[in-house]
Amino acid sequence: MAENQTPILSVRDLKTYFFPDEGTVKAVDGASFDLYPRKTLGIVGESGCGKSVTARSILRIVERPGRIVGGAILLRRDSGNGRGTEVDLTQFDPESREMRQIRGGDIGLIFQEPMTSFSPVHTIGNQIVETIRLHQDVSEQQGRRKAIEMLHLVGVPKPERRIDEYAFQLSGGLRQRAMIAMALACGPRILIADEPTTALDVTTQAQILDLLRHLQEREGMTIILITHNLGVVAEMCDQVVVMYLGRVVEQGPVDAIFHAPKHPYTQALLRSIPSIHATVRTELPTIAGSIPHPYNRPTGCPFHPRCPDFMPGTCDRSEPGLHPAGENQDVSCFLYHPA
Repeated sequence: MAENQTPILSVRDLKTYFFPDEGTVKAVDGASFDLYPRKTLGIVGESGCGKSVTARSILRIVERPGRIVGGAILLRRDSGNGRGTEVDLTQFDPESREMRQIRGGDIGLIFQEPMTSFSPVHTIGNQIVETIRLHQDVSEQQGRRKAIEMLHLVGVPKPERRIDEYAFQLSGGLRQRAMIAMALACGPRILIADEPTTALDVTTQAQILDLLRHLQEREGMTIILITHNLGVVAEMCDQVVVMYLGRVVEQGPVDAIFHAPKHPYTQALLRSIPSIHATVRTELPTIAGSIPHPYNRPTGCPFHPRCPDFMPGTCDRSEPGLHPAGENQDVSCFLYHPA
């Protein structure tokens, strides 16, 4: 992927597998992509394609019996004097002091459902203050002032009062804003937003996206936006990574992905979006079949059982790699790179 900037985060051939009693689940199976400073990278795909596990792998919070079994996650950290050092997050123990400093300090996370992410028995203020004091040497009072500032920054009305409320006392939109405040409390350079608008109504959804865009401009953040909503991707993202069955099948600038998609899976996803130009009362195109069962992955290209361009003897025998296809665009498909 041609870029003038140095990536702030590089994921290289990441493999995160789960090992339940029934067999091995390859949740992420060789994903690679780069994240550039002050840009927004969208990771898209159907449910079960490995988007959220990729985010959890970056933060080293994959739940057991899952673990990273291969690849590298290279984070570029500023060491002063304009120089940067590169660390491989896969080499850290998930419970180590270094990894705990990176979580929240360098990389913040907005969870998919804030109601289940906040503790129901502690006020939102207690949880935000705890996050601040874990990463900064401040008193309880200073932490509380900082938490009120963060709630005000993300648009929570009357933050001096809201800080002492519990998550169940807030609306869905306010809970999501409080979650964003907690994620940004220690000034991370990278923010991972995992389906940040899924459970919200359309109006609140637009407000949250506007808030993220405003905070990115103000704080100079880099964002990874994980979603299945391609409308959100078109509005928010600079680069797009399309995942299927744990692998990156296509990546490139948002305009290229939307106007000149190469992979049959990307094309099928885009055809399934409702359009104002579509004929009234016509059915939307759907992707044939469904994602294969984790214990019964197809040989060859993982998409070939559902692919309209399937080539027998090629797609079902070999797995295509990710190769350039056009300017700044990479695709994993034998239509562009014969086996």
